Amino acid sequence: MAKYGEGDKRWIVEDRPDGANVHNWHWAETNCLEWSKSLLSKLLSNQTILSGEGNLFIKITNLEKVEGEAYVNVRKGKIIPGYELNIVINWKGEAKDAEGKSLLVVDGVVEVPYVSDENADEDPDLRVIVKDEGPIGKRLKDAFLGKGKDFVLEKIRCYVEAMAKGGPAKDELEVKKVGQKAGSGSGSQPVAAVAKPEEKKEKEKRKEGFKTIKLTEKFSCRAMNMYEILMDENRWKGFTQSNAKISKEVGGEISIFDGSVTGTNVELQEGKLIVQKWRFGSWPDGVYSTVRLVLEEPEPGVTVVKLTQTDVPEEDRYGNSTVVENTERGWRDLIFHKIRAVFGFGV
Repeated sequence: MAKYGEGDKRWIVEDRPDGANVHNWHWAETNCLEWSKSLLSKLLSNQTILSGEGNLFIKITNLEKVEGEAYVNVRKGKIIPGYELNIVINWKGEAKDAEGKSLLVVDGVVEVPYVSDENADEDPDLRVIVKDEGPIGKRLKDAFLGKGKDFVLEKIRCYVEAMAKGGPAKDELEVKKVGQKAGSGSGSQPVAAVAKPEEKKEKEKRKEGFKTIKLTEKFSCRAMNMYEILMDENRWKGFTQSNAKISKEVGGEISIFDGSVTGTNVELQEGKLIVQKWRFGSWPDGVYSTVRLVLEEPEPGVTVVKLTQTDVPEEDRYGNSTVVENTERGWRDLIFHKIRAVFGFGV
């Protein structure tokens, strides 16, 4: 392991030749983004919300976009879904008078900016927008909130449940299970490809084998100053004394601590939010955590950084079970404390 507290630039060791497949780590990953777009489009296109109640007519027309990532990891037959999606839905509303004459036709949008596996047990936030903010437009917007919001959330729950069952990998998993059972004993009869009824907990709050790290740190600076430090590779090099490459664009790549940590930018809001996919070189192949840094400025000159890092594996590819502890300590001692020391942001 990289030495802790002795100025070692590495946060974590590089891959080693004899570390392959220790403890039987077998991972299969299925990219589910296109499948997710297709399913959500079926669930959220051409759907009637109101059909004349109060002389209002509201219809969800189509799914405008689904951005982000979605995948299913399967480890020894266990389904581990991962997704972070930004969804935008188009809707149309019309108000008529008592005689059936059209008073106003408006277009609207529903934004669901963060549908994530880390919040699978909670309904996501959504924002309803109408492109005519007059009295009738507002009435249509309120009507959508009254009935359409629950409809959209229900369909998103259907998507979340489908991912929990394996998404597009589900059929393949069932075939494998059936094949194993059919060949398990001599003279055994073929088993029908019927999934066993699951003893469902309402929704799993945590993935087995993974942990979530949460930290809150306070700094005496403006939120924009902190954002610039975290997103500027030259400043990273300065306070970590290690090489760094950091893109400032969504979808751009990052590499920090001499390449020990790599990933991509998922969502960026200047001075407010940084969401990135992170992985360490010693983690099992295909395993990424999600780093979410929320920057809040409760008063001028005071910034609170709220870190949430989900999907941190409990073990690395070598069987070391100190990943979560080392990662949390790295954030606190090698990043946050160093920022205070180098930039003078102590509280």
